[in-house]
Amino acid sequence: MPKTSLSEAVHRLMHAYRHLLREGIQTEGIDLPVTHIRTLKGVCHDPGCTAQSIAQRMQRDKAQITRALNDLIGLGLVVREDNPRDRRSQLLRPTASGLVTMAQLDRAEEQAVQQLTQHLNASELASFIEMSNLMANAIERPDCQ
Repeated sequence: MPKTSLSEAVHRLMHAYRHLLREGIQTEGIDLPVTHIRTLKGVCHDPGCTAQSIAQRMQRDKAQITRALNDLIGLGLVVREDNPRDRRSQLLRPTASGLVTMAQLDRAEEQAVQQLTQHLNASELASFIEMSNLMANAIERPDCQ
């Protein structure tokens, strides 16, 4: 019988990961709120996206994402460009500074993952990823159970 319940284990893991990630972000000298970080990641991982597509992917209100984007644009991390296919929307892309910040975020994430997985072998890590994806997919697509 496990010492902790699944919910407690997931809760502890989530908080440990967030703690390590916050430490890494602080170490990298990034001073952005979580929503801004997630929004920047969305722009960097999908250059040419729109505010609407980021809001849908993050499951957030478009106005909230627009505020974060305006701040990121003000900081010189993201730029807007006219959308040649739809004049009602604008395409987003990271600036050189935005890409530098994204590289810092990637380092912080990698360090957190390294710390969390340091006692796992490749097979254990692969099993964990597979099981985590199965559980997440059951929530995202309940009809696929």
